[in-house]
Amino acid sequence: MSTLSVPHLLGIKDLTPEDLDLIFKTAEQFKEVINRPIKKVPSLRDITVANLFFENSTRTRLSFELAEKRLSADVVNFSAAQSSVKKGETLVDTVNNILAMKVDLVVLRHSAPGAAYFLSQHVDASIVNAGDGAHEHPTQALLDAFSMREALGRDNLKGVKVAIVGDILHSRVALSNIFCLQKLGAEVLVCGPNTLIPKHLHELGVLVESDLNTALEWADVANMLRVQHERMDLPYFPSLPEYIAQYGVDRKRLEQLSRIPVIMHPGPINRGVELSSDVADSEHSIILQQVENGVAIRMAVLYLLAAQRTPHYTS
Repeated sequence: MSTLSVPHLLGIKDLTPEDLDLIFKTAEQFKEVINRPIKKVPSLRDITVANLFFENSTRTRLSFELAEKRLSADVVNFSAAQSSVKKGETLVDTVNNILAMKVDLVVLRHSAPGAAYFLSQHVDASIVNAGDGAHEHPTQALLDAFSMREALGRDNLKGVKVAIVGDILHSRVALSNIFCLQKLGAEVLVCGPNTLIPKHLHELGVLVESDLNTALEWADVANMLRVQHERMDLPYFPSLPEYIAQYGVDRKRLEQLSRIPVIMHPGPINRGVELSSDVADSEHSIILQQVENGVAIRMAVLYLLAAQRTPHYTS
């Protein structure tokens, strides 16, 4: 069996194109599994996975938990809100206590950029980064790219034009998507208010566009980022009505285009802000497919990482 070139999934930057292809091929097999009447396989029987979420994230946590259970893993859920972290316990102490319970894989979400990398240097377990600050969110980028291939009926994304729209400055989804799409040969354009575009982003080889209509006309796929309500009070964030007028996508805006791109969103959607309901629920949207594919991609990642640690369980 082919294996990943890395012992952890810390970020898309660390993956090779061969790694991406292996993850996608494995996810295709698991997608068949989760569409069967019996959706469970014994691939990770006797493997224990700890979900450590130091930030709230219902969708990502549930997706990982479902993926783990579909693989028959034993699952430990840890929430910082109910933990000793509030009493001053360090991240390493917390994880070492959990590892003392013989955990094999750790799925970590943390507000500090680099937290997953830091952890990988200090504990003996495979780490999956489920989002670290405004740094990376690799499984989201993987499921997005997998969903694009599926929606476009392609086995690669070479030459596909992808527009990422919204608050690029604070988005780990945007950064991971850029890295992933470029490794797959896609062209990437970012679109949003100038104050929410990182100043040196062009150095990553992406196009920058401030006009949404121009971006949508160019794109084969439009990935609409969620507006984070906690950012709206910042002085450089446009007012909500202004943002909706300039960067919200509704049916009227789409009908003005010469062709309509595939519409994506990492969720949860602020309906009436990034997307109107009639666009989010339209035939152009693949948002629900993204959710389904998220489980298959996370099954693939967990399976491939576990195979490196305990090959006899996954062969």
